[in-house]
Amino acid sequence: MGVTAKTAADTAWIAQAARSLGFDLCGIAPAKNFPELRQLNDWLERGYAGEMNYLHDPRRADLQAAMNGVQSVIVCAINYNAPQAYSTEIAAIELNEEKSPRGWISRYAWGGDYHEVLWEKLNSLVAEMRKKFPQPFEARASADTGPVHERVLAKQAGLGWIGKNTLLLNQKMGSWLFLGTILTDLALTPTVENKASLPADLCGTCTRCIEACPTDALVNPYVMDARRCIAYLTIEMRGLIPAEFREPMGNHIFGCDICQDVCPWNRKSPRTEVKEFQPRPAGVADESLFHPELEWLVNLGEEEYREVFRGSAMKRAKWRGILRNACNALGNAGLLRGTKSGERIAVTLTRLAASTDEVVSDSARWALSRMGAER
Repeated sequence: MGVTAKTAADTAWIAQAARSLGFDLCGIAPAKNFPELRQLNDWLERGYAGEMNYLHDPRRADLQAAMNGVQSVIVCAINYNAPQAYSTEIAAIELNEEKSPRGWISRYAWGGDYHEVLWEKLNSLVAEMRKKFPQPFEARASADTGPVHERVLAKQAGLGWIGKNTLLLNQKMGSWLFLGTILTDLALTPTVENKASLPADLCGTCTRCIEACPTDALVNPYVMDARRCIAYLTIEMRGLIPAEFREPMGNHIFGCDICQDVCPWNRKSPRTEVKEFQPRPAGVADESLFHPELEWLVNLGEEEYREVFRGSAMKRAKWRGILRNACNALGNAGLLRGTKSGERIAVTLTRLAASTDEVVSDSARWALSRMGAER
């Protein structure tokens, strides 16, 4: 039996408390097994999850399995859109200027680990709720780590719609949103009264995200084959990058923002001033995790890697993953033998090609094979 039902005024109070803690959006959904949750099994059966075995956790399709007695889900969102240029804007600049080869790190990983930022805020919200509602209640907060489907719950909580790029889209905020959830046995009044009142899907006939994906990961509108996604290939996959994706991946080192960069709803997405989401120093002079030099990344030793990425979401890719990805990006950088930078980087790649780690050595050899002769 859940805790005594709460009123719409209580729901409004929770949303206001979330905003006072720094969240940009907050909504409440009933703990139901929504149709989108039931569709997860079909997506998994198609093999679209690749090596992400944690997505097979049956609790993701059943909120009661995720938390016994859950009645409501509080969904909070915070904007992480730092003011620097989008990757598509940077690519246009690089076509017209001679620059040292640089790689792209996904926007969400530029600053501190977003999990920690969200956990602190979510737990603070629970603490405020315990002051407001003195009767004992259960609450479990998670930030992209619990066995829940955050985007589906965010949609049902009225925070936006799920776009053709499979991400949550909000009409005012765009898609640059970190999502966190609180499962609770409080019987809270939902933000959205009925299905007909949910935010409309405003993607319309637009297919820019699908057309812009270099690896054709969006196999259909609203359907992603993660095995083809650059974010999956650079972060989740541990082995060799399949040959068919190496060139289309371009200069991506960690994640990919292209399907968000081209989305019309992100043209006027507000920019955040939250310090934790600004590009952090990269440990070398005048460098940050915004568009860093590939030569620096490919020369990272394991100890330096641990120091530079301590407290960063980038640690998920691990050291060998960063080396693999940096080698792949260098293979796409148009490097020329005989030039100072080309010869210098070739020395590093030759050293890595002799590595006992097959993933690193193969990636370095591929990069070397792509270097052209100076004209």
